Order: sequence, then structure tokens, then C-alpha cells
Amino acid sequence: MTSSSPAPPNPDSADAALAVADLRKSYNGRPAVDGVAFSVRRGECAGLLGPNGAGKTTTLRICLGATRQDSGAARILGMPMPENALAARKRTGVVPQKDSLDPDFNCAENLEMFARYFGVSRAAARAKIPALLDFAGLAERRDEPIANLSGGMQRRLTLARALVNDPDLIFLDEPTTGLDPQARHLIWERLRRLRQSGKTLLLTTHFMEEAERLCDRVYVMDGGKIVADGPPARLVSEKVEREVVEIYGDRANQFLERNAALADRRERFGELSYCYCRDAGPLAAALAAAGLSFTHRPANLEDVFLKLVGRELRE
Repeated sequence: MTSSSPAPPNPDSADAALAVADLRKSYNGRPAVDGVAFSVRRGECAGLLGPNGAGKTTTLRICLGATRQDSGAARILGMPMPENALAARKRTGVVPQKDSLDPDFNCAENLEMFARYFGVSRAAARAKIPALLDFAGLAERRDEPIANLSGGMQRRLTLARALVNDPDLIFLDEPTTGLDPQARHLIWERLRRLRQSGKTLLLTTHFMEEAERLCDRVYVMDGGKIVADGPPARLVSEKVEREVVEIYGDRANQFLERNAALADRRERFGELSYCYCRDAGPLAAALAAAGLSFTHRPANLEDVFLKLVGRELRE
């Protein structure tokens, strides 16, 4: 099996927390999801990556039972969706892309009221709140109005809110978008804790570093299809050259025309040239001798992503 052609998962597999097979969904005759198949094992963190319009949101909505697929199968914890959406949601947590905390309640009250949606009694909810606030790093903000919280604090509270029903499977839609580096790293640490406790995570993200740090496996979507999948490190080793040299300035293009053999593959984007090399040593030495500004780094998941889906802006 190659990473670009995954075998259809077995939706009935005992170790699959989430499994979808040949999912299809069209709107006005245009396919939004076109034969998508993937699975997430229990206790695994998987990433669903793709540019805007790739079909990620529709896929997630189908998985959660919020949108009915035209064909194909989706199961959460062995339960077919959307037929078992209510039962499945009791065992799942969702961190939406945008926080939807109630501004009329403080931190503790937001958690308590959300727990009631899952049938958790008031006494049981109140017993859970101290541990959830501590997990979110908000123990001292228990009675703080939502309006007084920073964006990072609100994001952490939203994560804590997704745990009020002690879910087995957690969906995270761009969990760190808009956060500063400190807040992002804190949320990453909390997500690792959830993994260590046996929770299963499926996240969508536009931060390739986030996917590399957190995910056991990623699925890259484009045009409603899975175009590649595998562990991040394996995709980097299989899909792109080992090293990247980024060259700045107007002289870069002239230099590369004269020294084309020093790069295995190159791309130009604006005033920046990207050279992909199995061995970038000779190119780096030549650039230094020519007095050109450049950065020499290992290839990463972002290089894979851009090679697969292109650099063009998606709206």
C-alpha cells in the first residue's frame, strides 16, 4: 500500500475510534467529498489537512452526523452515522473553530451549563469543574467573566468544555488558530496529556508544525479526496527531497539559472526561491561564495503539503 492510495478502512474494525469508507457528498452537482476513506485508531491523534475548500469541514460534519452523506459509511466508536448521532455525541467532544462560550456566565458556570446538555447532574458537574479548570490552567479564574479572559484563556476553556462528558473521541477544528506562541504551546501540552490518558483525537489545522508535533498520522485532502496519508516523518521522507534552501532577492533567479544542476527541484514564489536538494551542501557553499542571502533547513511537512496542493491562495 502506498501513502497516496490507502486501502479502504474497515468501519467495523474493533480498534477504530473513527472510520469512514468511500464517503461522497455533493452540493449542486459539485462533489465536496469524493470517495474519502480513512480511520483513526483508539488512542491515536490524527490530522486532517488541506487548503480551504478541500472538503475537511464537510467530512467532519458527516462524521459527527450533522450532514448526511450521499453514499459511503461513517462510524464513530462502532456506531453508524448519522443514524446513531445522538448516542455517538455523548461519547465525543468537539472543539469548534470559533469559541462559543456564553458571555452571560463565568468560567465555572459555562462548564456546568454545558455538562447539563449531556445529562450530567448539577452535583456531578460541579464535582468535575475543579479538575477541568486546573487542566485548562484556569483554576484561579473560576469566577471570572468570559469577557475578562484573553483569547488563549477562552480557547483553553473551550477545550475544557469539550471534556465535560469524559469523551472517548475528541474533534478539534483548528484548535490554536489566532493564538500567540505561548498559548499555542500550552494547548499542545494539554493535547499531549489527553493522548497519554488514552483519548483519541482528530484535528484539522493549517499549522503544519502543529500536525508534525501532535499527530501519529495525517491525511492530506484536496478537491474532496485524500491525496496522501501517513506518519508525518514518513511523508516528508517519501514526498520531498531531504533539504531545502530558501534564497532571497532579485539575484537569486540569475544565480539559479547559472547553477541549475545544484538543486534537484526548485520553485519560485514572489522574491523567494525554494531549492529542494538531496544534498544541499554544494548549493549552500556556492551561495555563500556568491554573497547571496539564504536559509538552509531540513524539509518538513509544510514542504510536503505545498508540493501536493500547490502554493496558490485558496479562498
